[in-house]
Amino acid sequence: MLASPSTPAISSYRSSAIPPLPRPIKVAVIGCGYWGPNLIRNFSTTPGAELVAICDLQPERLAKFKAQYPTVETTSDYTALLARDDLDAVAIATPVSTHFPLARAALAAGKHVMVEKPMTATVAEAQELVALAEVKQRVLMVDHTFAYTGAVRKIRDLVQTGQLGELLYYDSVRINLGLFQSDVNVLWDLAVHDLAIMDFALGQEPVSVSATGHAHLKGQHEDIAYLTCFFESNLIAHLHLNWLSPVKIRRTIIGGDKQMAVYDDLEPSEKLKIYDRGANLQEAGAETLRRQKIDYRMGDMHAPHIVPGEALQCNTAHFIDCIANNRTPMTDGQAGLRVVRILEAASESMRRRGEPVTVFRS
Repeated sequence: MLASPSTPAISSYRSSAIPPLPRPIKVAVIGCGYWGPNLIRNFSTTPGAELVAICDLQPERLAKFKAQYPTVETTSDYTALLARDDLDAVAIATPVSTHFPLARAALAAGKHVMVEKPMTATVAEAQELVALAEVKQRVLMVDHTFAYTGAVRKIRDLVQTGQLGELLYYDSVRINLGLFQSDVNVLWDLAVHDLAIMDFALGQEPVSVSATGHAHLKGQHEDIAYLTCFFESNLIAHLHLNWLSPVKIRRTIIGGDKQMAVYDDLEPSEKLKIYDRGANLQEAGAETLRRQKIDYRMGDMHAPHIVPGEALQCNTAHFIDCIANNRTPMTDGQAGLRVVRILEAASESMRRRGEPVTVFRS
């Protein structure tokens, strides 16, 4: 049984924090298109890890990385790769539709697995991977990269310590021009980031969702979508997602009844700002009628210190640490499953033109 996850300071997941290992954890990266090169770069520099192989179907990609990493094996045959006795783990960065068969084959071969988000294309697939990882006693980790950023971990701290107060809303705009995905719509491509942030930082799961969207390019998936998540508490979340925007925006506002946080991932320095602002309902007594008025609080703003460092480097270091020390990742298979549950319900709601759909929990 893997040990329970813990949430130490983000510095614990930086490469310098990994204790000396008896031998390096040998890792292969499957897929080197858009995200794979980032994994290749980070695993090649993560202490405790040894990048031993790169797998892709396109020879020109393999040739490029062979020139850059001459000691690393390149192959287009993932089955032969998984048959290697000296391979400990694989990182999968391929189209979403291939995540499940590749991860299942890797777990069945006794390998630890990191898989790009979203973990799978269906809830049933995600459940099978979680169960297989448990049977095989292997680490199954989802690359929810934002959970390893200093800003998101600070948001989690603000929530857990009660500094924001009771959470009221999560409002996010995540828009840009492209990249259009071939096998998923804008929900599965962009909403997955916010859902992973919410899962990690807010400590609450939605009970139902409502989603609308539209495909503006013939024969393509939905390129604009709006997703609303409803919770058992007063919290409500709304996500605005768009592949057709002329500008790129990555801004999230988290409102509490004590303070509010604004997270802008495109800000070069002050990515997170805390506002001591809000509105309260004040009551003034009267003998016959009760008057109510809104009292606005307009306090200070401050930008907390955020621990610097590349999130993906923390991510890969955490993966190696979990393998070496038999720990459960912060973003484990269960976290991936929770996000896929929401995405599947949202897709059903979108097919029903916004009708609310319950998010079922096992």
